[in-house]
Amino acid sequence: MKNKLMILFIIGVVGIFFTQTSLFAAGGGGGESSDTSTSVQSANFKMGQKAIESREYRAAIGFLVKADQDTPDNADVNNLLGYSYRKLGEFEKSLTHYHRALSIEPEHRGANEYIGELYLQTGNLSQAEKHLKILDKACFWGCEEYDELKEEIAKYKAKAGSN
Repeated sequence: MKNKLMILFIIGVVGIFFTQTSLFAAGGGGGESSDTSTSVQSANFKMGQKAIESREYRAAIGFLVKADQDTPDNADVNNLLGYSYRKLGEFEKSLTHYHRALSIEPEHRGANEYIGELYLQTGNLSQAEKHLKILDKACFWGCEEYDELKEEIAKYKAKAGSN
């Protein structure tokens, strides 16, 4: 009986580990999807990701708008639309898509990181810190998005302190 309980315990721990690992691997940042919006990404989404990787943000927007039509209410698509618009300096459009992504998936790691970076670009430290707190809760074991936004906030504060 004792051995059976030990085996069940080990199986449970291993199962939790693999579940958590697959969630971390799913990402949600730059070109990755959170994997919670949809399990199958459209060809347009994938082409949008490739365009972002090549820093062809206008082309990415074209693909991602089509991907939004393919899979409406997809947080990953809206996150990457927000990212692409932000990289082009179109902050209002970027903010619209980040808000849409977060209305679909409030703890979307990529959208929370990137909207925080947008707020820093527009001088709104308090909103960036709000999204860092959301990431702190969403990233129970830590995550790249939290680390990156935290670093950007530190840089922002250092720069503001030197002026």
